[in-house]
Amino acid sequence: MTGKIAIQGELGSYSHEACRNARPGLEVLPCRTFEDAIDAVRNGTAEQAMLPVENSTYGRVADIHRLLPHSGLHIVDEAFVRVHINLLAVPGATLEDIQEAHSHLVLLPQCASFLREHEIRGRVSPDNARAAREVAERGDVQHAALASELAGEIYGLDVLARHIEDEGNNTTRFVIMSPELNTTRRGAHGMITSFVFQVRNIPAALYKAMGGFATNGVNMTKLESYMVDGSFTATQFYADIDGHPDDANVQLALDELAYFTTNIEILGVFPADNGRF
Repeated sequence: MTGKIAIQGELGSYSHEACRNARPGLEVLPCRTFEDAIDAVRNGTAEQAMLPVENSTYGRVADIHRLLPHSGLHIVDEAFVRVHINLLAVPGATLEDIQEAHSHLVLLPQCASFLREHEIRGRVSPDNARAAREVAERGDVQHAALASELAGEIYGLDVLARHIEDEGNNTTRFVIMSPELNTTRRGAHGMITSFVFQVRNIPAALYKAMGGFATNGVNMTKLESYMVDGSFTATQFYADIDGHPDDANVQLALDELAYFTTNIEILGVFPADNGRF
């Protein structure tokens, strides 16, 4: 596969790492926002987008589930990245030189023990890859970045300490978005169907809508709710289920769901990535 894949953030980010692992043949296109990454696919600048949707430590990524239903794009794959955090500094710097470490707000607390042990002050940056770039540009041995080894490779920084995160299982799940829905059966670990829906305004509508999945033996691995258009009474749900829409039990469950909802939209049908197991 040739072409481009859009990400939110700079080169060297964990999104970039996800692309390198899952789409090594595509050129990475950095974008300022998630909306920009989605627009790059919609206008043909990129063939696909790699978007983070949830993290094992911090939960779902803000705004992504709100953006996906209106993006006009479809999920064609998922990818997982184990978030290893490294202390990166300019060549020649030593661990004893470092006074400040720069990174994204969510990464700093994950390295609290290491920073405290070495008496390093944390400094917030909008993006961990940007922090690495700015440390390289500054050229000051007292400043370091907390980022991926890929960021160090791209910006010419040395790794002073590897895998300094406090938790040993921090993982981010990404979805790969494309303009076309791909319903072909593929992959070695089964299929996942993602969809959004809104329930009808009747008593116990959500309970009744979910009943079809239980009675038909369909495993629902994710159910997220969020408000629609800022209304406290209009709620949309995002769901992942194991199975393909053509599976008989999935068809029955979706038919029952349709009876209790005002709309259902399939976001994607894609193979389960081995990283989720």
